[in-house]
Amino acid sequence: MYKKILIIFIVLAVIISMGIAGSGCKSAATTGQADTTAKDTAAGGKSDVTLHMLMEDIPATHAVKALLPEFTAATGINVEFEIVQYMDMHQKLVTNFMSPTGQYDVIEVDNYWAGEFPATGWIIPLDDYIKKDNFDISVYIPSMMDMVGYFPRTGDNKQIYMLPIYSYSMGLLYREDLLNDTALQEAYKSLYNEDLKVPENLEEYVQQCRFMQENAGVSGSAMQAGRGDPIVMEWSNYLFALGGDYYDENWNATINDEKAIKAVELYKENIQYGSPEGALSFALDDALRIMSQGKAYSMISYIIMLPLLTDPEQSTVAESTKMIPMPGEMGLAGGWGWAIAANSQYKDESWEFIKWVESAEIAKKRALDDSTPARIDVCKDADVIAKYPIYPTMLEVISQSKPIPEFLYSAEMVEIVGRELSLICSGEKTAKEGLDLAAKELDELAVKAKLK
Repeated sequence: MYKKILIIFIVLAVIISMGIAGSGCKSAATTGQADTTAKDTAAGGKSDVTLHMLMEDIPATHAVKALLPEFTAATGINVEFEIVQYMDMHQKLVTNFMSPTGQYDVIEVDNYWAGEFPATGWIIPLDDYIKKDNFDISVYIPSMMDMVGYFPRTGDNKQIYMLPIYSYSMGLLYREDLLNDTALQEAYKSLYNEDLKVPENLEEYVQQCRFMQENAGVSGSAMQAGRGDPIVMEWSNYLFALGGDYYDENWNATINDEKAIKAVELYKENIQYGSPEGALSFALDDALRIMSQGKAYSMISYIIMLPLLTDPEQSTVAESTKMIPMPGEMGLAGGWGWAIAANSQYKDESWEFIKWVESAEIAKKRALDDSTPARIDVCKDADVIAKYPIYPTMLEVISQSKPIPEFLYSAEMVEIVGRELSLICSGEKTAKEGLDLAAKELDELAVKAKLK
């Protein structure tokens, strides 16, 4: 899930959206005056309406696609998915938003864009729709709703712009068989005068990784330390585990404080003493391959990796792989939300789709088809757990996580931090040098976004 945002599109789109997005956004959402209403469509008044959506090519998308005939049968509204790779989505969506009449109606929004899209007026608030239909948002995992649902996330102007789809929050995957190995337990006790057990904090985890690399014949951590998005996603878990953050509550950069510097030092230590050779160029696929082949003790990764690593057909360590929330205070949250494009001519019909796809019945069907749910009731459903016993673990990981700061320039922030982390971990800069520069540039982004 690697995020690259082209700044020129953002600048142009902000200028254009100031003229075209604001009025169209509120009138359709508050008055319901779309070209055709979902009520008329369901009654057969307009059976020729087709909603178009740009969707990421992942299992969760195909789980929804398989259910689309049910939506059409119930409402008369047709739906067409354009399914693409993640790297192509943002540019396609921004280009779409720049047109007075867009091609896409319901928008699938990554949390990286959860600040950008509302701030530019590209998507509309859903509050009036939710109130009109008495749609219960309390069913969602709070951390998911906070991450993709609200903009701004706090304050008197807070509105609901999205409903969560699914989560890809991160936690710690580890091999229980290595933790329970008697010889390794004795060696660990002798070396550190501590029991070898599930790590409770970041320092203990990094220590275990080095021990496993030196004593168990495997890498300590299958790391994804490639420049840009991979290293930022993984390192953010180190930062959040220590109680650090990118900004404080007043949008002053804290990426260079003591907690951040310690997070970098521990991360660099793990690369040096606890990771496979070449980890500084690894992306998710590389790390997953190492872990699934039984060549690593652990992997800090997305919850959607748990089903893969516990599947005997895809993993040699299926029986021993477990997952817990990131050791320490918090892990990194990630996920997607449903939104309605401000330049869609079918806003009411788009809401009908969102209301349908997020209903308890359909959300459960999606979950049973291996699509990670964002609803608490579905995560706890007996039928879902019977088929996927890992869902309670996933719920725990999601609940103990938080996202990166979400604002107009989130993607630029990630590029800056990723650049400096790579230079630090390759030895070209000290932690202080790199993070001081990152903090300076993050402060500039906050000023440019008019957050301070």
